[in-house]
Amino acid sequence: MLKFIVRKLFYGLLVLLGVVTTIFFIFNILPGDPAQMMLGQQASKEAIDAIHRDLGTNRSLTEQYFNYLNDLSPLSVHNTQHSESFWYLNPRKYSWLPLFKLGASKAMVIKFPYLRRSYISRREVSDILGETLPETAVLAFAAILLASVVGIFLGVVTAVKKNSWIDRGIFVFATVFGMSAPAFLVGLLVAWLFGYMLSSFTGLHPSGSLYELDVWEGQKLQLKNLILPAITLGVRPLSIIIQLTRSSLLDVLSQDYIRTAKAKGLPFRTVVFKHALRNALNPVVTAISGWFAGLMAGAVFVEKIFSWKGIGNEVVEALNNNDLPVVMGATTVFAVIFVVINVVVDVLYGVLDPRVRIK
Repeated sequence: MLKFIVRKLFYGLLVLLGVVTTIFFIFNILPGDPAQMMLGQQASKEAIDAIHRDLGTNRSLTEQYFNYLNDLSPLSVHNTQHSESFWYLNPRKYSWLPLFKLGASKAMVIKFPYLRRSYISRREVSDILGETLPETAVLAFAAILLASVVGIFLGVVTAVKKNSWIDRGIFVFATVFGMSAPAFLVGLLVAWLFGYMLSSFTGLHPSGSLYELDVWEGQKLQLKNLILPAITLGVRPLSIIIQLTRSSLLDVLSQDYIRTAKAKGLPFRTVVFKHALRNALNPVVTAISGWFAGLMAGAVFVEKIFSWKGIGNEVVEALNNNDLPVVMGATTVFAVIFVVINVVVDVLYGVLDPRVRIK
């Protein structure tokens, strides 16, 4: 079992290395000068050269790449006299604990991954993402919870009512509206219909975030603002879960032990929910675990449409301002979430089904 876990962790680290490498080279070949962004178009050549030295962009691309990996890695080589990598405008760019020396001025240290600083606000990217990631996580969790509960229920209904008008109607919704319509179009329709046209009945607004500033009470929790973006974000996984539940349940219902349970006179509801559904949920659980990470990354347009103050909205603003450290940091965080969730799911499968460990 330990060998299986180590192998999965190793594969996960390889995937992360590939993603981080791709992110670095894609964003470092894009046009634009960070020094110009920070100082403005009227900056002198001396000031621009000084910023390039501080950012490390005056070095070769290979050296920049290894400095980037060194900053991201929890175990990294650190110059104990002064920082030789990016952002030594602030000499203590991160806190670190020494492990052992690597010569007179270098040491192997342990630290939190350093995601650099924003070109525009000069704030640490980790602080920016730390403020916005929780709201995106709440939105993604609400969306996947809604999609899971409603999707499994409708999947059971379509399987039980196979080939009926209910089955066909739900199938049309799942394939046409859920799978074919892009998220930004669904978001615009939902915001216009329930947040504008029917707002007097629903009490909902087309925009708003989890916390809103109240003049008298300060930051106030507004859970109702979660409803419309959660519905929008959950439509696509809802469609997938409906179809997976239906297909898997129909397959299980055709098994011999289900026919035996029916022959013994068990109520149909007991056969479906106690015996069949439990064994039909394995592919559904896999889809749910993958979609949760996907929803966090896919919330960009939804958050922008509903003015939700999450990491997706922050990424859009960073792209508009060409603030590459924020975009790179957010992309890296999304990649870590994907890999961690996939590794955890693989390990859980190995625990539940020993046959998986042999593969």
